[in-house]
Amino acid sequence: MKKDYPVPAGYLERETEVKKSRFIARVAPVTTRDEVKDWLEKAHQDHPDARHICWAYQIGRPGSAAEAAMNDDGEPSGTAGKPILNVIQHKDMGDVLVMVIRYFGGIKLGAGGLVRAYAGAAESVLSEVGRAFHKPVCAMNLVMGFADEQPLRHWCDVNGAQLAAITYGASVAARVLVPDDQTGAFVAFCEAHKLDYSFET
Repeated sequence: MKKDYPVPAGYLERETEVKKSRFIARVAPVTTRDEVKDWLEKAHQDHPDARHICWAYQIGRPGSAAEAAMNDDGEPSGTAGKPILNVIQHKDMGDVLVMVIRYFGGIKLGAGGLVRAYAGAAESVLSEVGRAFHKPVCAMNLVMGFADEQPLRHWCDVNGAQLAAITYGASVAARVLVPDDQTGAFVAFCEAHKLDYSFET
């Protein structure tokens, strides 16, 4: 049985200072590599003068993440991305990206100092961010008439489903992410409205 798992409830930023170097830590919820890329681009736009923007993320369930990655962005290997990822894993949180933006203060920290500083920055933001719960969902594809779109949107709003994609042609095609515990109700809705539906495998 798929279970819920904790994810960040939203975006948060915290700043720490170590020997005159500024460490700005940001946490954001992510579910795809494209979202990771978008957040990193934003960090580079917001802080074009930063010496380093190091990061780590994991997507999926903590402990068995579907995907995880890290980047030291020019810091000595293993002194930035890995400590950030270690903190993420210790927090037992999934679908999470942590970026740490560093402004060098003129005093070298050494490898041990860097590990402590990056881990501390990640800890500062992860310990304060709210937690939400990722609910397992079932992806379904629908084909329907134009008049059926509004009732579908209404059903999704009321039942916590997400209309992930919609395309218009001779008919309307939609991809809907339905919470696992609402799948039966959604199938009943589709059948009542005579909608053509299929489960994504």
